[in-house]
Amino acid sequence: MSKKQTAPVKSSTQNFVEIEAIKDDILMLRDYSCCVIIESGTVNFGLLAEDEQRAMIYSYAQLLNSLSFAIQIVVLSKRMDISSYLDYLDEKILNQQDEILRNGLVDYTEFIKGIITKNTILEKNFYFIVPFSPLEMGIHASKKGSVKKDYVFTRAKTSLYPKKDHLMRLLRKAGLGGRVLYEQDIAELYYNLYNPSSTGQKLAPVKNYTDIILTP
Repeated sequence: MSKKQTAPVKSSTQNFVEIEAIKDDILMLRDYSCCVIIESGTVNFGLLAEDEQRAMIYSYAQLLNSLSFAIQIVVLSKRMDISSYLDYLDEKILNQQDEILRNGLVDYTEFIKGIITKNTILEKNFYFIVPFSPLEMGIHASKKGSVKKDYVFTRAKTSLYPKKDHLMRLLRKAGLGGRVLYEQDIAELYYNLYNPSSTGQKLAPVKNYTDIILTP
């Protein structure tokens, strides 16, 4: 008696992505936990004077010590693609009529190419994640299905927005600044995490998508 063959089990991308929904600047996961994502500004610490470096360290320590709620700090690193910058320099060299300036541009271009050859140039992005636990709504309400998503979003905003505003003030005070990621930004962030590329990809406005299309 031959054993009946069965089709292999197929999994969709949705099974690996924990996102339940995104509304405004609130990201909701499958367990109804939510968060706000703030992308921090950056400072070239190595170019600061010694006094400025100490002041920056002190400001950052003050920022952390001023927090009365939990946060998560995420650092994303990827290899930086500067091919478009090199193309820009090559175009400037071709269009430069002054021989001295053209030779200077050639030397500078070769210098940049030498740095790329010997070193890996990384682009870093820093994110502050402010979380909201469904347990903040009570044990009964924290169970998925016992409350509606809109209610969870409302409670999450009530809890997260004061924390978000406080953290933004601290980042500005520390000289870093930052911006809150909204629906489009969050969708593009996760898309590029699951579909990494050297330059990153921009998505069409997510509000224009009305259907989920799955292909084999």
